[in-house]
Amino acid sequence: MANDLDFNIGIETVTSTATEGRFVVKPLQRGYGVTLGNALRRVALTSIPGAAITNIKIENVQHEFSTLEGVREDVADVILNLKAVRFKLMDNNPDRILLKLEGPCTFTAADIQAASDQFEILNPEQYITDVNEKGVMEIEIRIGIGKGYVPSDENLMPNAPIGMIAIDSIYNPVTKVTFTVKTLPGEKESAEALTIDVTTDGSISAMDAVSYSASVLKSHLTIVESLSKPEVLEVTDNLSEETLATRRLLKSTIDEMELSVRSFNCLQAAGIKYIHELVNKEENEMLKYKNFGRKSLTELVEKLDEMGLHFGMEVDQYLTEEV
Repeated sequence: MANDLDFNIGIETVTSTATEGRFVVKPLQRGYGVTLGNALRRVALTSIPGAAITNIKIENVQHEFSTLEGVREDVADVILNLKAVRFKLMDNNPDRILLKLEGPCTFTAADIQAASDQFEILNPEQYITDVNEKGVMEIEIRIGIGKGYVPSDENLMPNAPIGMIAIDSIYNPVTKVTFTVKTLPGEKESAEALTIDVTTDGSISAMDAVSYSASVLKSHLTIVESLSKPEVLEVTDNLSEETLATRRLLKSTIDEMELSVRSFNCLQAAGIKYIHELVNKEENEMLKYKNFGRKSLTELVEKLDEMGLHFGMEVDQYLTEEV
C-alpha cells in the first residue's frame, strides 16, 4: 500500500512519570490534530482494562442504607470510600476477599491488600471506616476486571446471596486526558502539532496508556482498511474453509487478541507482531522473554485456545508466500 503521508511524522516525549506524561505528535496535516487527539482521548478514557470493586457483603447488613453498630460510617459512606480504592492488575482473574475487623481499629485499603496477592493497591492509606472497641465488621469484597465505568445495576450478580450489594465500578486507570493543537510556524504547507497530556492512577504509565490506546484504534481501523483489499483465495479440495480461517487468524496482528497491557507490551518488546510468529514458539521459550511470567503465559494460552490455536504450531502449511 502506498504511503499517503505528506509529512515525516514523529512523536516526542516531553515528560513521562509513573502517573503523568506529555507527548507531542508532529507534523500533522491540517485537521488531523483534532481527529487524532479526540480518538486517542476517547479510547484512553474508556478502553484500557483495570480492576475495581464490584460487590460487597457485610454481615448483618441487608442494604446500602443500613448502619452497623460499632462502625463509625454508615454503609453508604463505606461504599463511597471503597469506590476510591485503586488497583493495579497483577492477574487477569477476579478476586474474592473476606475480612473480619475487630475494634478498636481503622479499616483502610491496606487491610484489603494484606488479604490478596492478585492485585496491588495503589492507595493503601485510603480510609474506609473506624470500628470502635465494641464493634465487629465482617465484610466480603468482590473485585472484578473491566473497562471504563460500570454502574451498580450492571454489577448485579445472578442468584446473589441476600445482603450482596452491587456498587459502581471505575475500572479505567486513566483519570484525565487533554490535548491541544497548534499550527507549526515556518512550514511550507499548513501543518499542526498535537500535544497530549495524560494522567493515570499509577497502575499504568502515561506512555503505556497512549501506546495501548493507539493499538486499540489500529486494530479497529485495520478491519475498515480491509474493505478495499479483499483477500482472494482459491478454495480447492486440499484447501478447506477451516484452513483458510486459520490462515486469516495467523496472518492477523497481536493487536486483535485484546491482550492485557502487560502481555501486549511484552510481545512488542520481543518483536512479536503477528499471531503466526507467536504460535510458532513453544511455551517455555516465551518464559525467557524479559518481564514475561506465568500469568502472562496463562493469558496467552487461554486467548489462543479461544481462537482454536496453540503454541508450537507448524504454521508453514497455512501461510502464503507473501507473509
